Amino acid sequence: MHNEETISITDLIRLLLSRIWLIILITLVGGAAAFGYSKFILPLEYSSHITMYVQSYTGISENVNSVNNISNSKQLVNTYMEVMKDDAVMAAVGEQLVSEYGAERLSSCFDVHNGTVSPSALRKCLTISSVTDTSAVKVTATTKDPEVAAAICNDLTHVAPKYVEEAVGVGSINTIDTAKIYRSPVAPNIMKNTMIGALAGFMLICLIIFLIDFFDNTIKDTDQLSNEFNKPILGAIQQFGETRSKQDADKDPHAKLTDPNIPFAVIESYKSIRTNITFALSTSEKKVFAVSSPNPGEGKSTTSANIAIALSQGDSKVLLIDADMRRPVQHEIFAIRNKNGLSSVISKQQKLEDCIQKNVMQNLDVLPAGPIPPNPSELLASEQMSKILEDLREQYSVIIIDTPPVNIVTDTMELAKNLSGIIMVLQYGKTTREEVEEVVKRIEFSQVNLLGFILNGIKVKRSSRYYSKYAYKKGYGYYGTAASGDWKAATEQVEKEPESMAVHADQKQPKQKKGKKN
Repeated sequence: MHNEETISITDLIRLLLSRIWLIILITLVGGAAAFGYSKFILPLEYSSHITMYVQSYTGISENVNSVNNISNSKQLVNTYMEVMKDDAVMAAVGEQLVSEYGAERLSSCFDVHNGTVSPSALRKCLTISSVTDTSAVKVTATTKDPEVAAAICNDLTHVAPKYVEEAVGVGSINTIDTAKIYRSPVAPNIMKNTMIGALAGFMLICLIIFLIDFFDNTIKDTDQLSNEFNKPILGAIQQFGETRSKQDADKDPHAKLTDPNIPFAVIESYKSIRTNITFALSTSEKKVFAVSSPNPGEGKSTTSANIAIALSQGDSKVLLIDADMRRPVQHEIFAIRNKNGLSSVISKQQKLEDCIQKNVMQNLDVLPAGPIPPNPSELLASEQMSKILEDLREQYSVIIIDTPPVNIVTDTMELAKNLSGIIMVLQYGKTTREEVEEVVKRIEFSQVNLLGFILNGIKVKRSSRYYSKYAYKKGYGYYGTAASGDWKAATEQVEKEPESMAVHADQKQPKQKKGKKN
């Protein structure tokens, strides 16, 4: 079922923009960490330098051709540089330093062992390089003590000529000045380190975001979902429960369309779902469908209740049955009694009419689950359940059955013969593609019509692409009569134009025009 997915630069930019505040935060943290480390932890370092000039001949009388003399000097530069880095030269410089400053003072700059400075420690603080197109050698020393840095340069100019003469035998090294003491630190470069830290933080968080997105196999896009499973998308609902007050949320964690402060986009989404369900069931005689989800906690009960409310607001006589007899919640959503319900009717302990809660809302009746039975699957698969639904179809325009998660138990599949189809509710950013694949396999095996998907709990902001993509994309339905919920009128209209209007399980939902934002 997996299709090849291409990612464009625009997608990557949108991904980064969706996490822009996190990126800014981590970038600032990286810069601040680098600044603090450079300012308060890294030691100050001081530098001094001196330039040494290489001559290929020691005597002025031998300098017959000055041009040839300079050329020969250039050839000796690299050799002299290697000689000056030799352990013997470094050891001699180290002895000179110890005699001048003592081992205790030098220990702040080098690792001093047995009163001597190791040649490798001196080499680390020295930079010896040739000056381009000249026979000059520049020696730079950097240490934590400005006086020691200058002393290293000066001592090297005193020690090096002897070893160069012994090693090479020709030419000489001269200086015309001494290294100066500079008390302005050259390191750490706080500004540079801060920029590097900020850049490192930016690159790290971007990499983490890309990796998380790459390995994220949860459902977050309706177009991709529809293309991947070749099923229509009946609706996309943004997350809206958090808009209620804490007091209301504590009393009832399930947000309903009739609650105050419900976003306009959510209301329009359910109107669109109402319209799409009308067309999806237009060719079916039963007008009975189940609402389920792959796993618990994906919002299928709340979605069932709100679909029932939306259909009842369209002047359809609606019955909502809570068939989730393992974890029933519809009685909590509508604040009704659950002493008797579906389990009581199937087991013939109560009469059907005595268990249905009439006019919970206008045009909406609810049959709660009743007492939790030990064998819910067997009850739903019984002939008594089929007879109950047969009787109810004559009394209601549409019947909605809230059923347990498909990937957890078989209860929903036991109702297959009595259903026009199943609507699958998926949780944005939670339901995975593998879980949807498993659902589709189970439904196809049971030969039930999958009416389509509803993507629930989309986390959006008014400025994000999800808001513009989902909030108004399906806002006004197909046609006026369908949006009103008039089943008879909608069915007649579909019969007149079945190819352009009906939404079947084996064909994709026709695209709708985007509504205008208010």
